[in-house]
Amino acid sequence: MTRTKSTGIGETARTLVYALLIAFGIRTFVVEPFNIPSGSLIPTLLVGDYLFVTKFSYGYSAKTIAFGAPLFKGRILASTPKRGDIIVFRNQVDGVVYIKRLIGLPGDKVQMLQGRLWINGKQVERREIEPYVTKTNWGRSVSEIQYEEILPSSLGSASVTHRIIERNGDAGQWDTTGEYSVPDGNYFFMGDNRDNSQDSRTPQVGLVPEENLIGRAEIVWFSLDEDTHFWELWKWPTSIRWSRLFMLIR
Repeated sequence: MTRTKSTGIGETARTLVYALLIAFGIRTFVVEPFNIPSGSLIPTLLVGDYLFVTKFSYGYSAKTIAFGAPLFKGRILASTPKRGDIIVFRNQVDGVVYIKRLIGLPGDKVQMLQGRLWINGKQVERREIEPYVTKTNWGRSVSEIQYEEILPSSLGSASVTHRIIERNGDAGQWDTTGEYSVPDGNYFFMGDNRDNSQDSRTPQVGLVPEENLIGRAEIVWFSLDEDTHFWELWKWPTSIRWSRLFMLIR
């Protein structure tokens, strides 16, 4: 009886270890869940969105599979990101994980002039569309200027049309900048919420080395109002954003 009981406990422990190793492997090499903690990518991604990020999209580095431990340099099975991809990366300044849209590729020159994005000496096309309506912390509805911006094609891919908002019009703090030159092995990122995004325009982020890329955001698998925590199950019936479930990220 004692031997049978011990064998049962051992089998259960082994099964648990196998399950944990499989989960760890999937999370490390295949796909990782991620949630949106800030509004820097509004209107594309909202606070309270839960995403799946593919880890294999750009290959693997020590930042992605070794949790920053300096086990090796560069990337394994690397592939080149495309302009317009929404990418999770580790900030080299403070080590925090960020999610932003890729704007500048190696060799690009990027600049903001009076709210307009310029890439390699050409103004990026944008067109004003309906205002983006949101609510303040006190529940009051406010409208913000919204555009469709058309990023130029890259690496043989088509141009990318996405939405941006300009909360402060074209006179925000980072709506006019110097010209940024993107060196080899680095990338330039921005948020779609142009006046509320700490991104490559700021010294707190700056250019992002290739080895700091973690993965590409693919799909919103779940979404809750930003004032609802995931564990507050009793709020789900009225807080789930049903229209955003299983939404592809572009």
